[in-house]
Amino acid sequence: MSAPVLDLSLVPPLGEPRPAVAPEVHQTTLPNGLRLVVVPRPGVPLVELRLRVPFAASAPRSAATHAARTALLASAVLLGTARHDQLEIAQLLQTHGGELSVSADADRLLFSTTMLPDGLGAVLDVLAELLTAPTYPAGPVDAERARVGERILIARSQPGVIARSALAARRFGAHPYAQQLPAAELVAAVTPAALRKLHRERVLPAGSTLVLVGDVDPAAAVDAVGTALAGWVAEGKAVAAAPVPTLAPAPLELVHRAGAVQSNVRLGGPAPGRTDPQLPALRLASMVFGGYFSSRLVENIRERRGYTYSPRSSVEHLMAGSSFTVEADVATGVTGPALLETVYELGRMALTPVTEAELDSARRYLLGTLALGTATHAGLASTLSALFGAGLSADWLAEHQQALAAVTVEEVTEASRRWLSPAGLTAVVVGDAEEVADQLRVLGPIEVTAPSVEPVPESLA
Repeated sequence: MSAPVLDLSLVPPLGEPRPAVAPEVHQTTLPNGLRLVVVPRPGVPLVELRLRVPFAASAPRSAATHAARTALLASAVLLGTARHDQLEIAQLLQTHGGELSVSADADRLLFSTTMLPDGLGAVLDVLAELLTAPTYPAGPVDAERARVGERILIARSQPGVIARSALAARRFGAHPYAQQLPAAELVAAVTPAALRKLHRERVLPAGSTLVLVGDVDPAAAVDAVGTALAGWVAEGKAVAAAPVPTLAPAPLELVHRAGAVQSNVRLGGPAPGRTDPQLPALRLASMVFGGYFSSRLVENIRERRGYTYSPRSSVEHLMAGSSFTVEADVATGVTGPALLETVYELGRMALTPVTEAELDSARRYLLGTLALGTATHAGLASTLSALFGAGLSADWLAEHQQALAAVTVEEVTEASRRWLSPAGLTAVVVGDAEEVADQLRVLGPIEVTAPSVEPVPESLA
């Protein structure tokens, strides 16, 4: 019995994207310099909290050590305070539906949790303890240091991490953004005293932003935060990352990974920042090129040629610089052809206009994902934390959607020529040099290097 045929005429046409509405935002700067952003969203009995603390390296020469200390601090800050140990902190948070997580990147330290509305005051009291009276006890820090070191060793042995780290080093040179993951031996050298010093000097209210989204009254939230964090006071100013250097793209780097059955292809270059008028056009160009399943790159090297499963491109933002990146993991035997087709599609974006149909499809997809990304309390809180941390406001959401809706084919072509040109991108391939070097040399000069990784202990292998 044959399967029924879908009558596509019964599928309703897509409607116009809904216009974005800027959320209701209440913003206050507390006496200690902390900026508080409250977005009331009644209806769901939850509150999302994001505390963003600027945490960039103060100088390139100290970037590696700073990255190692930051990685450990993000895990060890939850190990205890002057009043409560790690277990008691977890129990206090769980009583109110919360589970605090702390993460770090090259720009910031981020405290995140979800809680029940009536637990806001209690959760803020726990947060205040972690900010003002962490103990970094020696025994627990030793155990956490070993765990973080093991996690880093495993991560740095993965080909995707090797490729991303090599591309960052190639693109950013001596800038702290080149530090994708700290070296395990540097983490092993971090002491509790060093963590206390780093916390004292860098976990500051000045420059920090606390975002609350959910079933919360703005005035009550201001009072609760002001009371709980009144003791979080410290001298000093927030440190921002220095501007990224402008480096000319070097020849393709081939990072040798003996016996690899696939190659990890990465390309990257600068991109416009969040306030640059060319950002909307570039985001749409990236979507048409490789940003979603209907993109040109996917159609070429996945659907037509079968070289890879999930090639993709994206635009990423850090405080001191933004990036356009391309990623594809391909079979070793087709490394050269896959890179050739990727470069071909980049050149086609820059030389021939996209069609109106391609632009409309990419625009709908991008507007839809933007709406979905801020539809939940958690998504909106994280988005606003990033925006306010970058010096923007919630109005950027509606303004950016309006700008995306107005982008023309000509603007996408112009942005492609400026930002997607293969000559302006840095390329890295991680793979078996004995198998792929000759393939890549056909396309141009290459530099073969060894991966910068520490050996994984046998107990972790």
